[in-house]
Amino acid sequence: MHPGPVTDPDPAADQPPILLDVADGVAVLTLNRPHASNAFGLDMMRAVEDALSRLAHDDVRVVVVRGAGARFCAGGDVTSFLGSDDPAARLHELAVLAESGLRRLGDLPKPVVVGIHGAVAGAGLSFVLNADLVVAARSTRIVAAYPGVGLTPDAGTSWLLPRAVGTQRALKHLLLNEPLSAEQAREWGLVAEVVDDDAVVARTDEIAAKLATMPPNALAEAKRLVRSAASASRADNAADEAATISRALLTEDAQAAIARFTAR
Repeated sequence: MHPGPVTDPDPAADQPPILLDVADGVAVLTLNRPHASNAFGLDMMRAVEDALSRLAHDDVRVVVVRGAGARFCAGGDVTSFLGSDDPAARLHELAVLAESGLRRLGDLPKPVVVGIHGAVAGAGLSFVLNADLVVAARSTRIVAAYPGVGLTPDAGTSWLLPRAVGTQRALKHLLLNEPLSAEQAREWGLVAEVVDDDAVVARTDEIAAKLATMPPNALAEAKRLVRSAASASRADNAADEAATISRALLTEDAQAAIARFTAR
């Protein structure tokens, strides 16, 4: 498992834009452009897309996302498209790729745990919004950033944020461009836990290790039920719940767990 935030001694070094380590059922995906605050361009998002096939393997039960260096993610890398012959077309390509890749990450049928620290800016928030559980370092600050450069939300932020915190809070965040503290993010429901800065890696690892020991089908179906509930009627959700729990009863994991429970 990756040891967590690191310092890049040579910003010009040819480093992969992400690191991916898999051990004991846990995949750790680390954003690895610390010299650029992990701002992402096409290369990083293509690397995330490439990693998704590995993350989908059965030996991966839990996915952890974290950022190397002093900041989790500064959003899209403005310099990556300003240097293009057609900046608008390059930015459009990046926005499409970021949204589809992060949506696929969030849609994985396994828990996605994100640990954030330092700054989370712009589309970096989409990593948070697509996560299942988020642990924030106490000093974390989340900022929209878009108004500061005259741009608009992307990477699914305008769809996901109001569903997570409500329309008024979403607009306050995206329009006023005021930093949100880790505690405010917890109060708004954007993060599950706030921990001391030096504990965020250990806590995300602890959560991931626990989830990796639990029945994967039960976790995947619970995640699916919760995520689909927002767009389903109460009656459809009730029917889905009943059908899902009855299917779950027939799985080997459930049969073994029920046998242990009834043998007490």
